[in-house]
Parts: sequence; structure tokens; C-alpha cells
Amino acid sequence: MLTTQYLLEAFRGEGITHVFLVPGGLIDPFLTALASTPGITPVVAGHEGGAACMADGYARAGGRFGACFAIGGPGVTNMVTAVAAARTDFSPVIVISGQVPTDWEGRGGFQDSSPAALNDVAVLNPITISSLMVQNLHLVNHHLRASMTKMLAGSQGPVHISLPTDIQKAEVQSPWVKLDETLYAPRFVDRHGIERLWRLLAPSGESSAPIRILALVGAGVEKSGGTKDLVAFAERFEIPVATTLRAKGVFPEDHRLSLGIFGYAGHRPAIDTILSDEVEVLLVLGSGLSQRDTLFWDRRMLPSRALVQVDINPQVIGRTWPVDVPVVGDCGRTLQVLMSYDYQLTQSLEKTNAQRRSWLERIRAAGPRHYEGKNTTSAAVPLHPARVVTELRRAMPRDTVLVVDSGAHRAFCGHYWEAYEPRSYISATNLGPMGWAIPAGIGAKAARPDRPLVVVTGDGCMLMHGMEIQTAAHYGIAAIFVVINNGALGNVWLRARNEGPGAQALTEIPVHDWAGIARAMGLKAATVHQPEELAPAFAEALEAGAPFLVDVRCDRACSTPVTPFNQAKQEWVDDD
Repeated sequence: MLTTQYLLEAFRGEGITHVFLVPGGLIDPFLTALASTPGITPVVAGHEGGAACMADGYARAGGRFGACFAIGGPGVTNMVTAVAAARTDFSPVIVISGQVPTDWEGRGGFQDSSPAALNDVAVLNPITISSLMVQNLHLVNHHLRASMTKMLAGSQGPVHISLPTDIQKAEVQSPWVKLDETLYAPRFVDRHGIERLWRLLAPSGESSAPIRILALVGAGVEKSGGTKDLVAFAERFEIPVATTLRAKGVFPEDHRLSLGIFGYAGHRPAIDTILSDEVEVLLVLGSGLSQRDTLFWDRRMLPSRALVQVDINPQVIGRTWPVDVPVVGDCGRTLQVLMSYDYQLTQSLEKTNAQRRSWLERIRAAGPRHYEGKNTTSAAVPLHPARVVTELRRAMPRDTVLVVDSGAHRAFCGHYWEAYEPRSYISATNLGPMGWAIPAGIGAKAARPDRPLVVVTGDGCMLMHGMEIQTAAHYGIAAIFVVINNGALGNVWLRARNEGPGAQALTEIPVHDWAGIARAMGLKAATVHQPEELAPAFAEALEAGAPFLVDVRCDRACSTPVTPFNQAKQEWVDDD
């Protein structure tokens, strides 16, 4: 079959239902195959960056990978930020770009970005796991399989394949053989590391066993499909659990053992407990302990007896601080082996459960979960974002998927929205490009059409990727877009106002009628000015069963619930 059909058949064989693209001359050979491959729905985005974001959102929500197509040259350069966001969050995305015929390379052809000219393979090389050009028909199968294996192996990330048009039009002889399912969730275990961990948790001889053990959970548990194992482990040994913002929802936030988020937009129980001197063993599962996951690398979070770090990527173990017990392996499988270990050892740890229950009761009694909780019932006009997020959570079903953009609204959503399962809270937390969530939410909804899906974004983000709402309208993708419309670049404005009127003015933007713009693009829409209008607007959006935008007029002056993070940042700057 033709190379174009071969690639799509391979994607379909791997369980992919949607691909995202912007058509152009260098991928013209794909159009017929895209229009005629059963089981594959092509979604044409407004911008190549939007197509890549959609593929990223599809990958994060669906748990497989995302695929997008564009021409080389300007199509690839338009995708750079979206691909970089996927790389920094370890999201598996494959980018297929069209290229001039191989006999045009370096001869001044229009949009030639081959290695002999602009070289978009080199452009994407620093921000992908693999970026290559197929220069021989006989390598199509090999390069596709090798690239997809690299995309899925280990900590995962985006890959890029450049396909000249003459290769696209050629016949591939080798049949596609489905990838082994273990690639999607590697299950290898470091049994030596687990043995060392058990010697710590249930020591023999005169050494006393640690009582106050706490788990800090990152996205590695989500990627391993380890939520059920995590819940079972925590319940069996009465271990309190905090998550990073990136892993929000991996452990149900209404579970009795949940302390909420630690780090940026974190919750009081998690922050107070981890920064106290009470934690004896901190068990870090699938987090690289980045700046935001550690409150600016606050050393107060180091436990009194041992730091344990479990990760499939050995490069992040010990990156931030020396680790007492490193365990290289899949988080979910590691938890399974921990629970099925020697009966006497597991019984020894269970004997201290009552003391951990007592410790958890003390943590809960020490104060409320949220900072500035009174803002969730604020009657202020313009509206307080904390009230907006609280009303949104109350209006949406438990299984709603929330996709959150970059800005002040990220902090409000992280803090006040409760998530109950993995892949239900999605945000580009490491690079944080503005506007990412708008197209990413479209991709996520394509991957999870059975779930209500809400995108929370801002008016500044809408100026960047807001045109992609027309893609949702065009394809009837029933995402709900909630725009926190405050006439400012929220987080930047909150900082700039302290620098004077000139700096503040540079962060203010016109208040646009985003509901009116949405209606002009084919969406249903509502505008909210009063708190009592929130619930009816959200109910209308949910019942519409169609793309819907809610334009919420909010107060730009509302401080975000990140006081501990800001304090840690100031201490870091002062110390430096």
C-alpha cells in the first residue's frame, strides 16, 4: 500500500481514532488516505501549533499517543512550542511532516526544509526524543517502528518523522506489526531496590520501624496506570498521600488518606505536613522533584530518616537531593511487588497502622484544606475566580475531564477543583504555554468522547489560540470553554501592579465579548456577570451537548492561592 495509507493503518492498528493536521502542499498525498481510512477521523486545526496541541491533549487523555501532520518549514516551526510542551511533560506525540521530493533537496525549491536547506529535522531535534527524515522507501517501516518505540519507551515524549513527497507516494511492502502492549506501560521492577526499601520500612534487630511514612505522588503513577495499586497500597498501610499538580487526580482527592497537592497551588495539609519535621520516610513515586513540585527546592521537605524515590527514569533519581533508597522501575508494578512481598515484613508494617491513623487525624484537625476558603463563596462583582471554579466543580459530573490553561486560573483550578481519577485533570505544567489548553481540550475530548470535558482558559490565552474554538464547532466536538475574562494577563498583572502604573498598563488587554465571538464561530455561548448566573450557565453548557463557551467576567485583582509557593520563592531569591 502507499506510504500514506500505511502510516494511517499503523495508527489505527495502535488504537488511534483521531489525527490532527493543517493541510498544505507537502502533505497533499495524505489527503486522500485521510479522507478514506475507516476508523480514523482527521481534524483540521486552524494553526499547526493547534494541531500539535490537540495531539498532545489526545495523548494525555487517552493514554495511547497523539498524531499530527503538517508541511515542513513553516508548518514545523509553527509546531515548535507545542512539541516542546509535550517534551517537558513527557507526552507521547508523533509529528509527521511533509518534505520536498528527495531530488529537490538543497536546490532552492519552494518550502525546502530538508537537511540540505532549512533542516526542520534539526529544528525539532532538541525538543523531541527522535527527529529524522526518511530518505529511502525501504526504511519507512523501520523508522516508523523505531520512532514509535522511542516515543513510548521509558519516560516517553514526542518524535518527528519528515517524509518527502516521493516517499509518501511510494508503495510500502512490509506489513505493519502491532507494537507490544508492554511498550505503553513498561512493568519492570527493581527488586534489589524494593528489598532495600523493606529493610527500611520493617527493619530487623533493635532498629525501630518508621511510623510517619508519607507518599508524594507524581505523574509517573498515572503513566504506569498505577492508581488502583496506589490506593490499595495506601489503604493497606494507612499511608497519607499528597500529589504534585501534574499528578492531580491520580489519587482521589476526596479519599480519607488524601492530603491534596504539595507544591504550586498546593493544599494546607500536604504543605504543612511535608514541611514539618514529622515525616520520617518520604516515598516519592514518579516525580522528578522539580521546582514547582518542591516549593522551590525547599529542603524542609526532606524527611528525618530516609528519602525514597521510585521512577522509571533513572536520570531524575537523585537529581534534586541525594536519595537514601533509589528504586528504578515502573511505579504501578513496584507498588504491586511491595504489597506481595514477604508476609512477615508486610505484617510488621501493618502493625503500625493505628499510629499513622492517629497522625492523619492530627493533620486533619490542624486546619482547613484550602487557603482563603472564604473566596469560594464570594459574592463579589466582578466575580472571584475561586467562586467560579467552585461553582463549576459543583455543576459538573464527577467524571468530568478538566483541561487547564496557563495563567492565574491554573492556580485557582489546581487549588479549588477536586479531581478523582487519573487523566481527568490535564495541564501543561512544566513549560506552560498560554493558549495550549484550548486546542489540547479539543484533542482530549476526541480521546474521551464519553466524558464531559471543560477547558478553563483566560482572555489572554484566547488571544493566542482562541481561534481553535471554531475547530470544535466545525467538528461538533462538545467541549465546554470557560473563559476567565478579566482584561489582563492575570499572573503577570498581579506582579506588574507592584511595579507601578507603566508596568501595569503593559499587562492590561481589552475586554472582548468572547461569547459573541464564539457565537459568530458556530458555538453556543453565555456571558456571566453575577455569581448567581454561574450555576445556570454551567448547567446550560452541560445540557447543550455541543461546543459551548461561557464568558465569565472576573476581577483581575484576586490574589492566587499560592502563598506558600511565593514565600518559598522569596526565600530562595533572598538566599541567592
